[in-house]
Amino acid sequence: MDTQHAGATPSAPARCPMHGADFAAEPHRAYDQMRAYGPAAPVELAPGVDATLVVQHEMALRVLQNTTLFSRDSRRWAALNEGRISLDSPVLPMMAYQPNVLFTDGAVHLRLRKAVTESLAKLSISRIRRDVEPIADYLIDQFSERGRADLLNDFAKLVPLLLFNKIFGCPADIGDRLTTGMAAMFDGEDAQKGLEEVAGSLLELITLKRREPGDDVTSWLIQHPAGLSDDELRYQLIVLMGAGLEPERNLIASSLLLLLTDGPSGRGSGMLVEEAIEHVLWNNPPIANYATHYPLQDVDLGGVPVDANSPVVVSFAAANSDPALNEARQLASKGAHLAFGAGPHACPAKDPAQVIALTAIERILNALPDLTLAVPQDSLMWRPGPFHRALVALPVRFGPTPATRMTTALRNLTPAAAAEPVPRPAPQQTPAPAGRQEQRKKGFWSSFLDVFRL
Repeated sequence: MDTQHAGATPSAPARCPMHGADFAAEPHRAYDQMRAYGPAAPVELAPGVDATLVVQHEMALRVLQNTTLFSRDSRRWAALNEGRISLDSPVLPMMAYQPNVLFTDGAVHLRLRKAVTESLAKLSISRIRRDVEPIADYLIDQFSERGRADLLNDFAKLVPLLLFNKIFGCPADIGDRLTTGMAAMFDGEDAQKGLEEVAGSLLELITLKRREPGDDVTSWLIQHPAGLSDDELRYQLIVLMGAGLEPERNLIASSLLLLLTDGPSGRGSGMLVEEAIEHVLWNNPPIANYATHYPLQDVDLGGVPVDANSPVVVSFAAANSDPALNEARQLASKGAHLAFGAGPHACPAKDPAQVIALTAIERILNALPDLTLAVPQDSLMWRPGPFHRALVALPVRFGPTPATRMTTALRNLTPAAAAEPVPRPAPQQTPAPAGRQEQRKKGFWSSFLDVFRL
């Protein structure tokens, strides 16, 4: 990689917009057009937000692994510092600096990452499976008698929400508020309000776990020798939850879509669930473009000049579809795709992420073996945005079945539980405003706890 600026071009190339319905519908068409510029291309992430998108696999690795030339600290972002980025820009929540493992470098990053990775490492694969199965059963029971569902909003996005409450050790009230806050951050109109709800709930959770530690990620982070402060703990928990929820829901939904699709790549070919997940990670990674870096000096990315302290975004999706990787894709090489990143900031939870998706998908396919798409595949909509590859909905139909999965799970768990009546789960409720918590109705998490008595 040349570290000298290549100089200004006679006329600046047109920037490819990565916002709007056109990009959401056909991102790979846009990536192919970007390749005409070289290994990277000028893009517009949102109105008024310019960046350079790396679309070549080799160049993506060089950026991801070069810690001396590129920083993850977005406080270097020149356009933001100079007031050229609107503070209400939709991409700012994903790009603005936070003191967490995602936006730090050097010794600070190493300290935070060690605490995160060593805490996550205590989650065994068997435990993850054991936690996902009753959650999936609970959710399936909510719609199995209807004979129809939206597998994105009724299933894929709720599995990680409830699972994270479990593995982070949330009691009922805190878990309900976290679930509502996270949903607002990703799907609601008031992301800031959702973030405030999440931040407040996490501080309560941290206080509780310092007093009453448990067998959960929050307690392990608190107990880690790195000695994280409450503020550091809060920011690490926010990034862990946020970085897990959006990718996980998209991985589950996109894999289910592939398995429900007739044709050479779908159900008709007898594709296994593991193969569908791998196919999605190669071709439609849930987080398609991210890992924003800031060059410490003017650089040249294979003939594409980039100014110091301007955003360089890595396209995992474009790098995976790099024509130079045709042979690796044909061999289904699991080590070559970049869906989980690479280098010092690579995702520390790639194995758990795949196990969560595998378990959830197997659970619903076994419970509802006649699942079919309820609409033509080409009518499905993809959510606009520069960073994710995300369905808006995944409507399906199937033969109605009784909502008895939780009863069966309890019967298998303990003879005593089988003798007790199992209450039907309450519908999800929006928490009451602050100051009226005594009147708060139960949400999904507390209803789940009531049913399964965890």
